[in-house]
Amino acid sequence: MKIKTKLTLGVGLLFIMIVILSLVATLYINALKNDTNNILVDNYNTIEYSRSMMLALDENILEKETLARFESSLFKQQHNISEVGEKESTDLLAKHFALLKANPTDTTKMLHQLIRKDIADIMRMNMEAIERKSNLAKQTATSATIWIAITGTLCFLIAFTLLVNLPNNIANPIKELTESIKQIAQKNYDRRVNFEDHDEFGELATSFNTMAEKLEEYNNSTLSKLLFEKKRIETLINNMHDPVIGLDAAKNILFVNNEALKILGLRPEELIGKPVQDVAMSNDLIRNLIQELITNPVATTKEQSAPIKIFADQKESYFEKELVHIMITPTGEKENVLIGYVIILKNITPFKELDFAKTNFIATVSHELKTPIASIKMSLKLLENKEVGTINEEQKHLIESIKDDSNRLLKITGELLNMSQVETGNIQLNIQQSSADEILDYALEAVKIPAEQKHIHVQIDKEGQLPLVMADSEKTAWVLINFLTNAIRYSSEQSKIFIDIKNENNYIIFSVKDEGRGIDGRYRDKIFDRYFQVPDSHKSGTGLG
Repeated sequence: MKIKTKLTLGVGLLFIMIVILSLVATLYINALKNDTNNILVDNYNTIEYSRSMMLALDENILEKETLARFESSLFKQQHNISEVGEKESTDLLAKHFALLKANPTDTTKMLHQLIRKDIADIMRMNMEAIERKSNLAKQTATSATIWIAITGTLCFLIAFTLLVNLPNNIANPIKELTESIKQIAQKNYDRRVNFEDHDEFGELATSFNTMAEKLEEYNNSTLSKLLFEKKRIETLINNMHDPVIGLDAAKNILFVNNEALKILGLRPEELIGKPVQDVAMSNDLIRNLIQELITNPVATTKEQSAPIKIFADQKESYFEKELVHIMITPTGEKENVLIGYVIILKNITPFKELDFAKTNFIATVSHELKTPIASIKMSLKLLENKEVGTINEEQKHLIESIKDDSNRLLKITGELLNMSQVETGNIQLNIQQSSADEILDYALEAVKIPAEQKHIHVQIDKEGQLPLVMADSEKTAWVLINFLTNAIRYSSEQSKIFIDIKNENNYIIFSVKDEGRGIDGRYRDKIFDRYFQVPDSHKSGTGLG
């Protein structure tokens, strides 16, 4: 039975019983009222009339006033007949009174006694009627008490039954359902609710069990795991110390972590779901970050660019941008498909600061080393002077060894100092019109001796007349000398070195090629790393060239 039906029947039955109780009480109260009125209006008035006539009879009835009072009471009695036989007695009383009134001189006591007897009969009838009606009123009162008690008891039993059962019928299922919901909230999806009644709670239990089954199925499904992993990845990205921006294939912004929001100075709602080109219209940093994406949108490999200087954390910070193209191979297909991009900004500020500190340290040390090295070379020259004294062959050998070491140390110091000048931007470039031929001649003269020592032939392939170019002749020659020195160092004796000089797009291009074993392909991406030397090269030097 439905809860609504139970409530309707219970409350409705209680309401009906209360109405019945009210009707019974009203009915019996009206019956008692009618019985009382009958006694008071009919019998009591008759007795009062009879008493008045009896008093008049005891007095001198022949007096005009007493006679009038008697007649008045008799008249009222004649109109107040209520009992069986009362009319006959009243008529007989009127007859005897008429005889008495017709023979006022008759003073016999016969008529007085007859009249008294008639009045007594009337009073007796009404007294008996009063007693009978009183008994009837008592019976009515007793019946009213019984029926009111029965009806009241039924109302009490119904109300007590509703009070005991109804709260439990409603509260217990709600309590069990609440406990089950708590278990579901704690991911105990195997919890079920069992209500045998086919009422609203039974339907609710069925719906709840269906929901729990679907949640259990969902929790065990791959989608749930995917969403959980998605939340995990979002949390990891947000906790990264490097700014990260994710785009879909249409270049709409999918996600931005907190570090990226911090350096961009934007809120999530200003970025998420919007085309990155629209955001770039009002944000210079975004515009700078997507330049490579716009120029090369279909690249399949990640790209790195020069460090970007951004004001972050109350200071100038350096970030290395990495643009990653996300490619996947869809199920059942063989070709990769581009599904999005990820822009990662690696914070290299601490490394930059260390690099600056290192560069300054090297520059300082290199500069300070030049003075003692110059003193050593000056002392060597004095030792070689015959005026200082004669030296033997062994001493000459030691002096030559010291000279070579000091020259090598001076060269290394010069390389360190030049490198530090380049890195700090303090190197002074003298840009002016320069001749490629003069730069080449200067470089060849510098490497002439080591090339002759190894009997290496330098072959030059040059276009006819080369134009003048804007360059620093000394620094350009320095670079060319570096190339040639390395070529001589790693070439075998009696080999060749090829120098090619050509004009291409208003640029003069120098290229140097030797016949040495070359650089293994594994190490070619490291040739510009400082202090790097190819393993097993067995050559001296710092690796700064």
